Amino acid sequence: MTSTGHALSSLRVRRLFLAAAKADKEVRRGLIVQARARGDDEISPTPVRYGLTASKKIGNAVARNRARRRLRALAQEILPLEGMPGFDYVMIGRVHTAPRPWQKLKNDLRSALKALHKNAAKDMKHE
Repeated sequence: MTSTGHALSSLRVRRLFLAAAKADKEVRRGLIVQARARGDDEISPTPVRYGLTASKKIGNAVARNRARRRLRALAQEILPLEGMPGFDYVMIGRVHTAPRPWQKLKNDLRSALKALHKNAAKDMKHE
């Protein structure tokens, strides 16, 4: 855990990406964010975990790698502060991820997280 926020861990296993794909998602111009609250059955619910995806729809390898680098930097900057512990986030790059101004990309992620957390709180209330 950092002094400024929650610990970060990355998703590496395909089944975790597929589980996040079945959960809530928010679409913004610069990226798509999928979020899943992990159950108590998993080992450590505390770290914020994230994964990155950039498909060939984005463009060639250079464009995909640039989008992934930007998403990784974005996750490391925003998720420790605004991500909720016990959540898995998958950030999906879009055509606009690489050329989008950094501040607008940060605003996209922040607004998506806010909406996802609001929906998660609403779902927990109804259970």
